[in-house]
Amino acid sequence: MAYHYTDEMKTRLRRIEGQIRGVLRLMDEEKPCKDVVSQLSAVRNAADKALAQIVAENLQQCILEEQSAGGDTEKLVQEAIQLLVKSR
Repeated sequence: MAYHYTDEMKTRLRRIEGQIRGVLRLMDEEKPCKDVVSQLSAVRNAADKALAQIVAENLQQCILEEQSAGGDTEKLVQEAIQLLVKSR
């Protein structure tokens, strides 16, 4: 089974990468803890959204493939839910 990662997903992760660099810059500049934590919270929210997008889009493709093969899609849904639960 091939997984598909869109350019939008990759762009979202590159944006997060930039946010992380920004957090490191704040730390290097010895900015207040409040600023660092605020930016880290934004990174976490962005990562959660990226994770959800990746799971959702690949789950859709996996379900379509499983249905065409006559398989059990419920198992795929449960696995996706577990991935999301473990990520928290």
